Formats: sequence, structure tokens, C-alpha cells
Amino acid sequence: MTIVRLGYVAMSMELKNASPSKTMTFAQFQKLLNREAALRKLERIAQLNLQNTLRLLKHNLASGIHFYRLTSRLIPLANHEELLDWDYMKPLQENLREIGDFVKKHKMRIDFHPDHFVLLNSPKEDILKNAIKTLKLHYLLLKGMPLNPIHRCVIHVGGKYKEIEKSLERFVDNWMIVPRSIQKMIMLENDDTSFTLEDTLYLCEKLDIPLVFDYHHHLVHHHSNWEENWDRVVQTWRHSPLPIKMHISSPKSDKEVRHHSDYVDIDMFFKFLNVIKGSIPQIDCMIEAKKKDKALFKLMDEVRTRTDVEVIDGSSFLLK
Repeated sequence: MTIVRLGYVAMSMELKNASPSKTMTFAQFQKLLNREAALRKLERIAQLNLQNTLRLLKHNLASGIHFYRLTSRLIPLANHEELLDWDYMKPLQENLREIGDFVKKHKMRIDFHPDHFVLLNSPKEDILKNAIKTLKLHYLLLKGMPLNPIHRCVIHVGGKYKEIEKSLERFVDNWMIVPRSIQKMIMLENDDTSFTLEDTLYLCEKLDIPLVFDYHHHLVHHHSNWEENWDRVVQTWRHSPLPIKMHISSPKSDKEVRHHSDYVDIDMFFKFLNVIKGSIPQIDCMIEAKKKDKALFKLMDEVRTRTDVEVIDGSSFLLK
């Protein structure tokens, strides 16, 4: 038997006025003539984002949700080249600690998925440096909570740059530049246009990185059946303290097959689950649907009508 635990991404459709991604552009920052006052305003925005994150976590607890992806936009302009002297962590210590204490007390799993511009296989030195800098920000946030950063940050392999094999090997070369503490934080995900499950497995096995299997991505971009490689995917998690993780979403339409739908197609989801049932004790499934937690609630409502599961709580069930 396998326990399935559902999570959602960043924003709640149910909780009002709780955005954790409030921001300020650098153009807006520059319009404030007093630089110190502008920095304090940035800090207040970041504090509000963290306060709203805690509100979201409390909403999750009340709803029986134990798995949640933090937004990567918690601190606006944190790595902007004109603000490198800004010590953004100091004023956020208390807020970060509150989040960490809450997560640990209620045994929640939280992680990050930085934006697509984090390209560790880039041939350009400045892009690589910026990618590492962005990953360091995520590492510092997790350490500030303080939570063990191991396997809490999902990234894609990066750009294809017209040559798959060279791009994969460049990832290996660039990986050696990434600090070990940040390496330990990383999970890799197969994508829908460039790097297939097999490509990503090559790196994960070579560099000992857990693979986050995106089922939707695989269905629109694959070279073989995923079932043939499932045992290999599971093995990439053998050294992780966390349960295996995957992403679930559904195509928006037949024409927009790569775009995410508002909700999750339960038949598509259970086609996957019925294959992996019994192969692992638990799997954490991050829902990447436009309707966020609303999609999770709808999916659980549909799960409750099935006879092949045993519902555990608001986001978890056992495959019989």
C-alpha cells in the first residue's frame, strides 16, 4: 500500500488578501528619494509576504494539508545588482523563525521551485553566477527558518542550447562550481520541451540528485515509457530524508497540451497511481494547477467517491 499526500503552489484561492508575493519594482524603488526609507519599505513588503505565508500555512493546517510550495518572490529585489549592500535577512529573522517553528511543530513539508532563469548549465558565466546567487537566497531563507535545506529546491536542467548532450555535460561541469551546501538542496525535474525523463535521470544518477517526476511533462515530451524507468526514479531518492516527490497537472486543452489546466484530471492521475501503487510507502504529489488549493480540494472530493482508496485526511489517502 502507498500513501499519497497532495500539496499546492504558493497562492490560495480560498484565503483572501494573503498574497505572499507582493513586490516592488526597481523603478518604483528609485522613485523614493531617500534610499534608507526605500530599503525599509522593501523590508516591510518582505515581512508582509512572510506573514501571509504563515497565514497560508495555518490555512493548510486547518484544511489537513501538509505539503506546500513557497513562492520564490518572498523578498523583492533581494539579489538586484544595485542593492547588494542590503542585509535583507536581519529584519526577517523573527518572521522566518515563526514559519520554521510552525512547519516543524506540525510536521509539514515545504520547498521551493525557483523561476526558469536559474540555469546551471548555461555557457555564460554571468548567468551561471546569477543562478547560484538565486539558489543561495533560497538556501539562506531555509537556514533562517531554520529548516534542513536538503532536497527542498526543485530546478530544471536548464537550456538545451541546440545540443542536448553538450548541455547535459555542461551541467555536470558547472555542478562542480556549485557550493556543496547548495548542491544538497537541489532536486531535478524533467521538463516538457528540452530534457526528458531519461535525460534528467542521467544527471540524477551521475550526480546523486533526487528526480522529481513531472507526469504531465513526460506525457508531452518523452522518448520511452516512464514505467520502464520508475525503479530508477525511486532509487534517486535512496539517500533523501524526505518521501519521493512528483508533480501532477493536466493539459489545458488538446491544442494547449503543455499549459496547465485549472484542475487535475483524476483519471489521468490514477492511471499513474495505479502503476506505482505498492512500489513505495509514500509519495508527495505537488499539484501544479491554476486553481491552486481549490484544485486540491476538488481532487480530494473526487477521491472520496472512489472505492480503491482510504481517505486519511483533507489531503492524504491510502491506495488500497
